[in-house]
Amino acid sequence: MEGLASPSPTPTGVDTQGLATFLRNFFGPLFLVVVSVVAIFFLFTREITRFVQFIILAIGIGIIFYVPNIIEVTARAIAGALGIR
Repeated sequence: MEGLASPSPTPTGVDTQGLATFLRNFFGPLFLVVVSVVAIFFLFTREITRFVQFIILAIGIGIIFYVPNIIEVTARAIAGALGIR
């Protein structure tokens, strides 16, 4: 009986292995289209200050979309700065 291997337990949680990749692939191009349309609107209405503010905000949000693991790294850095392990 000792030579028999016990079956490995099956995972009971939701499989989220490719969820982040799927969301980036789905919402990434949609994000770029929305940013482009709004930026063109600001340029045509000659609202340069709002255009610059919008581009800075879009770059910040774009970093979250396109840099892998940025949320996890940021959360660990904040937790480490607060002394939480």
